[in-house]
Amino acid sequence: MQTNEIKKIVEELLNQSTFSVESIDVDCDETSGAMWCKIRSSDSNLLIGHDGETLAAINHLIKRIVEQQGQTLAAEHGGSVPATHTNIIIDVNDYQKKRFENIKNLAHMLSERAIFFKSSIEADPMSSFDRRIIHEFLSEKPNIKTESVGEGWERRVVIRYVE
Repeated sequence: MQTNEIKKIVEELLNQSTFSVESIDVDCDETSGAMWCKIRSSDSNLLIGHDGETLAAINHLIKRIVEQQGQTLAAEHGGSVPATHTNIIIDVNDYQKKRFENIKNLAHMLSERAIFFKSSIEADPMSSFDRRIIHEFLSEKPNIKTESVGEGWERRVVIRYVE
């Protein structure tokens, strides 16, 4: 799906809400392939919600709408339409960008601690999306392996030192 189509979907969803939105820009990150939808708003506290819960819900809705529209297009064209882009990240006033950097800094700190002590270090429980950021960030780091352990809300990343 093109950036202008995703922008239109986000605009339509937010227009049906009471949120005040100043601008919406959609860019594709060449390294990760993710589509970043950057929203500027004076209602950022409402759009983000407590610990980003509202933002996560908006992101989920946008992904489902994009997937549904992609499936509809494919069905109309006999399956000849390319797969729909669902790696979309909704960001309000750079909240997600700052959060990603904080998670990467945490991962770096914990990996350095694992190397220094030559042991395994457990992170606090976190969402699957946050765990994925850590796994991807540390995937190329030598002498470090990551895995998720635990169940449900207690699922966490373990960063292991390996010789």
